Order: sequence, then structure tokens, then C-alpha cells
Amino acid sequence: MIAAQLTARFPNGMTSLAILLHVEQQTGSYGSAGLVLAATSVGQAVAGPITSRWMGAWGMRRVLALTLSVCVVAVLGLALLPLNVPGYMALGMIAGLSTPPVQAAVRTIYPKLVNSSQLTPLFSLDASLQEIIWVLAPVVITLVSTQIGTAVGLLLVAVVLVGGGAWFILSPEVGRVRIPRSRSALGKVVLKPPVLLATIIGFLLIGACSAVEVGVVATFEHGSLAAGLVLAVFAVGSLAGGLSFGHIPIGPWAMARRLTIVTVGLALTMFSLNEFWLGGTLIVAGIGVAPALAVLFAITTASVKFSETAEAFGWAGTGQLIGAAAGSAVAGFLVDATDPRGAYLAATLFAAAGLVVSIVFVRSFPDLRHRDASPHPDTEPLAVTPS
Repeated sequence: MIAAQLTARFPNGMTSLAILLHVEQQTGSYGSAGLVLAATSVGQAVAGPITSRWMGAWGMRRVLALTLSVCVVAVLGLALLPLNVPGYMALGMIAGLSTPPVQAAVRTIYPKLVNSSQLTPLFSLDASLQEIIWVLAPVVITLVSTQIGTAVGLLLVAVVLVGGGAWFILSPEVGRVRIPRSRSALGKVVLKPPVLLATIIGFLLIGACSAVEVGVVATFEHGSLAAGLVLAVFAVGSLAGGLSFGHIPIGPWAMARRLTIVTVGLALTMFSLNEFWLGGTLIVAGIGVAPALAVLFAITTASVKFSETAEAFGWAGTGQLIGAAAGSAVAGFLVDATDPRGAYLAATLFAAAGLVVSIVFVRSFPDLRHRDASPHPDTEPLAVTPS
């Protein structure tokens, strides 16, 4: 199950970069490639909560198979059709809208997969293993696209989509778990304070991580081995943090403590652009990233009914997607206006904003130290009146 869902999620780390490289190669313009990526991101952000909610109405396998089929066709169109920029944008948006809701499905299945006491460590493991995707996927797609061809890079994305998607869809766990149809209106679940906090802090945390990526690329330039190694070190720090701290019970101050580590580590990056200094400070920052994501997952699932989990994670995913776009945009603007330190400043400000939110609204975080992170059951106990 873990291997299947990681493979199914692998295209998450490949698609944007593959589209960027292909559209830039076809049009000769990074600006045009950015427009296509923006269209793709908008599609993903809009579709996340909706396709996740559909899984409760139509079943996980049906929704995953439908979205997967449309997404593969759109990616193949991007790779093989001679298009102008509006054409690429249209297919990019279709690919975004039809992105299979694998993450929402996985995190909805987890509470049914393990004992309640193991749920928080499993979320931490999931956040840690996610780092493998963000380390390996960009390296693979860059190697294939630059050494063989950008169209081949997109074809590889389509192959992994089909292979990983089919493996996950056919997993016994996907067939066993049925999400009840949600009775609440679309969007109502995101108004619950813990879900709203998870969405906002996810936006800020992933915004910080995206700003770091821009900063590292700007510091060492695209083709530099040092850029890849420094980003890998950042991800390794996150992996180590998730595996080391995943068992710690989650109290109301858990998020603030983790974001303090991230913020301090990112603030230290601005003192020097030496690769060893950046690597060391980003390891420190990374140690807090996966544990912070694990808190987001746990407070989300602990605050909703089982029928609402997929949509809640869909909203959280939308927040993270918009955060990734915002972090990259702000960091890029500051790099152009100043130097690479501008991107690290942006990353620090995003993380610090998340820290402030987690402190100001600490009372809205559920205390999971003496209860598990399982979602609430959809059926309430019947009140029995004595006759």
C-alpha cells in the first residue's frame, strides 16, 4: 500500500517541471511556460476539494480511474501536439483539473488501515516519505528532459501516472474502504477551525519551501550540482525530523514548536550563501518540516467526520498548491529586485507568518496527547428512552 501510493504520487514531483521544460523548449519563453504552469496550478487548486468529495458520492476507484484517464490524455496532448501558448494553457488546466486525488484518498484510508494509536506516527512517516518524491522526481525528469528530450519527459510522466495510478487503484485497501457520502454542503468542512488552520498554515509552510527552492536555484544556477545537493540536504533534514519526532504526542503547542525550528533555520540562511552554510542551516529548517506536516494531517483528520476527511484533505492540498505558487512568485520577485538572499527572506517571512498564526490561534488546535487522531464516526449513538 505504501509503495503503491508513493508511486502514484510520484508524478506530483515531476509534472510541473516537465511542463516547464517542454513549453520553454517549444516556445523559447520562460514567461509562456510560467503561464502554462499557472493554468495547471489553478486547475489543481479548483479540483482538489471537488474530486476528493466525489469519492464519497461515487467511490474511490471510480473517481481515481476517471481522473487518471483524463489526466493521462492531457499530458500526452502536451507532449505530442503542436500547440500555441493558449493551447498549452488549455491542456495544462485540463491536466490540473483531472489530477487524481491520490493524497486525499491515502489520508482517508490511513485511519482504517492502522490502530488509532499508530495513526499519528503513520502521518509522520507519510510526510517523511513524501520527501523522497521531492528529491528524486525533479532529478529524474531533469535528466530525461535535458538528455533525451522534453517530450520524452512528459511521456515518462504519463507512463508513471498509468503505472502508479493503476497499482494504487487496484490495491485491496482502496477497494475495502468506502467513504460515506458527505451530508454537508461543499466548503462547509473548511470552516472548521482546525481544518482552516491546517489549510492556512499549509499554504505558508509550503510557500516557505517553494521560496527556498527558488533561492537555491538562484544561488547556484540551474545546471549546478550544488543546487541539487543543497535541496537534497533540505529534504533529508525533513526526512530525519519526521522519522525522529513522529512518535511524539501532539498537543496544542506542537505546531508552534515545529515552526520555530523551521523559522530559525531559514532565518540563518541569510547570513551566508556558501553551500556548506546553506546546507547546514537548511538541515536545521528541514528537521521541522515533515513533523509540521504530520501535525497538519493529524489535526485535520481528528476534527472531521470520516465522510468529510477526503474533502478536508482536498482543501488542505489546495492551500498547499496556492502556497507553492505564491512562495515561488514572491521569492522570484525579491531575487530580481535584490539577490538570492531575497528568496531566503521570503521563505523566512512565510514560515514566521505560520508561526504567528499557530501561536495566536493555539486554542483552536485539538489536544491529541490523550486521544487518537481518528476521524469522528458518521453515526451517532442512539438515545434510548426507558419505557
